[in-house]
Formats: sequence, C-alpha cells, structure tokens
Amino acid sequence: MRITSIETIRVAEFANLVWVRLTTDEGLTGIGETYFGPDATEAHIHGVVAPYLLGKDPRDINTHTDYMLGYLGRTGSSAEQRGRSATDIALWDLLGKSLGVPLYQLFGGKVRDRLPIYNTCANMNYNTKPAASHSTFDYGTGQGPARFDDTDAFLKRPVELAGSLLDMGITGMKIWPFDFLGSDVVDGNISTAGLRKGVAAFREIRKAYGDKIDLMCEMHAFWNLPSARRIIEALAEFEPSWVEDPVPLDQMSSLAALQASTPVLIGTGETLGGIGAYKSLIDAKGCGLVIYDVSWSGGIGNARKVAAMAEAAHLPVALHDCTGPVVLAASTHLALATRNCFTQEIARAYYFTWYRDLVTDLPPVENGTITVSGKPGLGLELSPDLFKREDVKVKCSILE
Repeated sequence: MRITSIETIRVAEFANLVWVRLTTDEGLTGIGETYFGPDATEAHIHGVVAPYLLGKDPRDINTHTDYMLGYLGRTGSSAEQRGRSATDIALWDLLGKSLGVPLYQLFGGKVRDRLPIYNTCANMNYNTKPAASHSTFDYGTGQGPARFDDTDAFLKRPVELAGSLLDMGITGMKIWPFDFLGSDVVDGNISTAGLRKGVAAFREIRKAYGDKIDLMCEMHAFWNLPSARRIIEALAEFEPSWVEDPVPLDQMSSLAALQASTPVLIGTGETLGGIGAYKSLIDAKGCGLVIYDVSWSGGIGNARKVAAMAEAAHLPVALHDCTGPVVLAASTHLALATRNCFTQEIARAYYFTWYRDLVTDLPPVENGTITVSGKPGLGLELSPDLFKREDVKVKCSILE
C-alpha cells in the first residue's frame, strides 16, 4: 500500500480549520484535522510532509512521525506540529480502515464503553474566524441560534444555562467570565471589582444547584501570576473541578508555584506541542490535570505518550475539543482507551449545529456521555456536501 495523494481542504465559513485527506493506491482514504493558522499549516503539509510521505506505506506511522515535523517547530503548537498532527490522525484513520477495526482497538481496546462529557460554554461562532490574537472580540457572543449561545448565557443567565445542561444529562460546564474583565488589558491584572463580578456566575450556579453540576473556569492564560492567584483563591469556595490555563505556558515555574499554592486543580497543556514540553510540565508539578489537543500536540502517537507520562506521575488527563468534528472523534477514541482520562470536552453549540454539516457521522452523545460507533478507523468521513460548497478550497499534492 502506498500514499498517492495528499489533499488539504478548507472552507471559508470555518476559516481556522484545515482537513487532510490521504489516498492510497488501494483506494483507501484517511482524514485528519487541525485548527488555527491554516495558511502556515497548509504550507507545511504540502512543502514538507507531502514530499516525504508520498509513495510511502501509510501503516509505518512510527517511521513517519519525526520526518513529518521537519527541522524547526519541534516545541510548541507550531505550524509544523499542527501539520504533523493532522497528517498523523489521517495515518491512524487509514490504519484502522486497512485492518477493518475502530481506532480504539489499535490502542489495545477500550477501558470503558462511555465517558462523561462536560460542556464548554461557547456559541456556534466562537473562534471560527481568523484572529491576530485570542481575545474577546472573536467569541461571537450574541450570534447564531439563541438555544446554543452559551457564552451569552453564562454572562447573563448562568443559572438558566446550568439548568438546560442538566436537562440534557450534562453534569459539567466550563465558563470564562473573567475574560471579559481583563483580556484587553496588556498588564494581565484583575481589579477587586472585576474579581467580584467574575465569581458571580459560580456563586449563582452553586446556590441554585449545589453539587449537581461540576464547574470549571477557563482563564485563557490572560493573567499575570498575582492576578491568577487572586482569581483562584476567590473561586476556591465554589469548589471548581479545575481552573484552566491561568497563566501563559511559557514558564513552567510559574505554573508550579501556582499549583503548589492552592488545592484547586490547575488544568493546562492544550497549547503545548511535542512530548518534551509535557514532560517538563509534569516534572515541574505545574498542574493537577494534563490537558492536550491531539491536533496541536503532535498527533495520536504523541497523545498516547503524554497520557502514559501523566499516568506514571499519577495525574489525570483530558483531551481538548472546541476545534472540529474529526478531532472530537479522534479524542473520543483516545479517551475511551485511556485509563487516566475521566471526561471528554464537547461544545454543544458546535456538536448540535455545524459539526453535523461537515462529516457523515459523529461520536454518539446520550445522557451526558459520549462513545464511538465501532466503524473502522475514526468512524466518520468528510461529508460529500462539503465538496459542493462554493467556499471550499482543495489543494492536492500527487505522487508522480
């Protein structure tokens, strides 16, 4: 079996997404996906990955993984890492299809049949447009169907939002009210008034529902160390399951100092890339929950290594969603086969709207849990209708 073509597929409506489709001389295809910086990622796939991978046997994944990175971009979620990650996912999809088995069986099988989900309270337009930097302007608040404008809801109607999630059987929710109180301030400080305003949603939800719903606070690494500590101390009385990305991930010592100062779990790691960065995070004791994104960290092979390192350190892991439907499928396969993974992130505003338009199948969600279908590989394909869209763009490298 040999790879004969490598395609990248993009649509203007969801401009941050890039899909990779590999085709073999036996007619099998594998799909992958990554997110953010699509121009640079696409350039790496066609400029570095394709010249190496075309003509190769797609089943030799361990041989290919380092060659797909290139010379630069080994650390961080670089364009090189994102391009490698998307292609790696497609290779694993191909491997599963060639053997006629779902992805999780390639990992040694599932350790559970279903996994609880938590909802990242985004809306359907959250982060779908290119942005020079991550800020509140790209959150899409007040756009799209009111039923799934969960960002607007946690800012204005947090108790109502929590109730609607519980009605769906979802018992975990992640919100980020502090973003709107400091994300456009370059010094990363939080005022006393902002602190009180930010915790209000957590107080209201706890008062209404007690411990019926788990709460997480996303902090998007907007804060300096003293402000992050103040926010976490203020949240402690509401017993969040974790606080996420309180400070930038460029100084493991800051994360270590922060985690050592509080019993509240810090969850972080999704924007790291390469196994070395995760080893540094774990060795520094910089968090109580290791979070990673399979489409940024180096792909499925790296994700499995990160989970193993965390397990050896007696740490739980969680996989990032809020990207695209292919990543959700890959993450769910990994999560179901990972002993130290206890939950899977979804954004219901994505899952129940545009995710369904882009692929043929999704991992089934029912009563607040998620699983996979059992179909070979990832268990889904890009929708044929995707290629009929006026805003679709396909670029192809072909074996000559």
